[in-house]
Amino acid sequence: MKLTKLDYVSAVDRDLYSGLIRLHILHHAVEGPIFGLGMAEELARHGYRISPGTLYPLLHGLEKKGYLRSKEVREGKSLRKVYRATPLGRKALIAAKGKVRELIGELMEGKS
Repeated sequence: MKLTKLDYVSAVDRDLYSGLIRLHILHHAVEGPIFGLGMAEELARHGYRISPGTLYPLLHGLEKKGYLRSKEVREGKSLRKVYRATPLGRKALIAAKGKVRELIGELMEGKS
């Protein structure tokens, strides 16, 4: 199967944006409880089209690293897995903010 230029760009975009998506998720988990569908909708508002097959492994990975903690919450007849940031996740986000500020400064120095 031969990749088209669009396929290549999409693959590169996913690779570049995956860290930004993780930070976005962590940011919202620090602000309050999050869940998969709600997070997918929030990311879509920012232009990230992310499938459940990509999003849920990201959430599980952040939980495995200790940045998020989940618990199941009953809503009517269904159970929803809700995630919150851990103290480690909060510290990681603070550290990442400094790195993001530095990067934005470099990106916005007027160089195209």
